[in-house]
Amino acid sequence: MALFRIEHRTPLPADEAWRRLTVWEHHAAQVPLTRITVTTPPPTTEGTVLVARTGLGRLGFDDPMEVMAWDPPVRGGAGHCRLEKRGGVVLGWAEIDVRPAGGGAVVVWTEELRLRGFPRALDAVVVRAGRVVFGRAVKGLLGA
Repeated sequence: MALFRIEHRTPLPADEAWRRLTVWEHHAAQVPLTRITVTTPPPTTEGTVLVARTGLGRLGFDDPMEVMAWDPPVRGGAGHCRLEKRGGVVLGWAEIDVRPAGGGAVVVWTEELRLRGFPRALDAVVVRAGRVVFGRAVKGLLGA
């Protein structure tokens, strides 16, 4: 599996950074050719299921995932979310950690991806692409 980590500092308080990162539908504006559908009723909690559909027209794939851990920041504390990917194409997990730092927050996005049928010898390519795509998404969601 391809493992990557993105760390980003933001002037936003931890709770606002968390809010922006966990409005799942907003991720679609940051990831090309992707739309997000939350298939369970709000609010987000453990057990929430969302599907990222990436593609153009009928050509594409679904990336279903489930929230396995949901600990939003409370009273200036840290927050943690873990998503597990359960698709036919994309497997693995993602964790979003937000913690206060100075007058703002630090966001750490860690993800382990495996693309079914994609040779493990190309994991380095997946890591580079993941850092670019998700790094851009984090910055866009936080308004950086």
